[in-house]
Amino acid sequence: MTLTATHCVASIPTYPICKHQHKPPRSLSRQILSRSNRVSNVKIPQSTSLTFEPRNECECFNLYEQQVPYGQAWAWQKSIVNEKKTLIQRNEDCSDSLFVLQHRPVYTLGTASSEQFLNFDVKDSPFDIYRTERGGEVTYHGPGQIVMYPIMNLRNHKMDLHWYLRSLEEVIIRALSETFCIKASRLEGLTGVWHGNQKLAAIGIRVSQWITYHGLALNVTTDLTPFRSIVPCGLRDCQVGSVRGLLKEFQSSADCERARLPDPDDGQLLDITCKSLIKEFSEVFQVRINHETTSRLELLERKPVNHLEEETN
Repeated sequence: MTLTATHCVASIPTYPICKHQHKPPRSLSRQILSRSNRVSNVKIPQSTSLTFEPRNECECFNLYEQQVPYGQAWAWQKSIVNEKKTLIQRNEDCSDSLFVLQHRPVYTLGTASSEQFLNFDVKDSPFDIYRTERGGEVTYHGPGQIVMYPIMNLRNHKMDLHWYLRSLEEVIIRALSETFCIKASRLEGLTGVWHGNQKLAAIGIRVSQWITYHGLALNVTTDLTPFRSIVPCGLRDCQVGSVRGLLKEFQSSADCERARLPDPDDGQLLDITCKSLIKEFSEVFQVRINHETTSRLELLERKPVNHLEEETN
């Protein structure tokens, strides 16, 4: 899932088959970043022996309470990638960026994704479909799923895509362990995060001139029904799970230590998960989280977006 292949199934364009048009708000950024969804700067847990000294700054757009249209989030990412490339060309400082949000229901495919993993006619899709420049096969995004789009300058970290993918997995694994006592793990040869045979989180990235975009999606309170209409990530023999589903299993286990954990409602569960993911992201990548304001997003919305596919390495 790290790099896209050299060929592309052409029947689904890089912009959506917009059968299911939604009229976007006049300025989505005006509705977001309320005080309630801001997360304070994180501190390393006392149990960690290493001193947490952030090496880089990371602007964070914490929009997790919003269901952002996929096309809008994609445009924001590409705009910031272009900004960072310009800064690098000028030999100026290029820090990191992070979007945290939910999406309206949508299917997305990677550049080389195969339509054989769609269990429906493309012309009669239940939701919009986007073919993007990320790696990986088809997946679903929707309400109850927390999506993180890190736009990082790997020159400031480690110019190694395998390290980057494993680090994204580590963010999720730590968050699930520290917050919910869920022992999530990796599966050899596959990208993502699992609990047994249930895939909890998918990862698909693109790297252009060592600038990352796209990212990860963790099922928290997600309705998993739309996954039945696809073969998620092209893996026919695996199940898709969610944090909410696992917590229900734990609650039904009288002899399980986790059964005594409190049972938050969906809104609380999303809030808890979001804060934990941002905290672990800050620690894994050793960045200081700086929460951005709506004015920054309004500026992005006014900027033209150039296509990145042909210049992506």
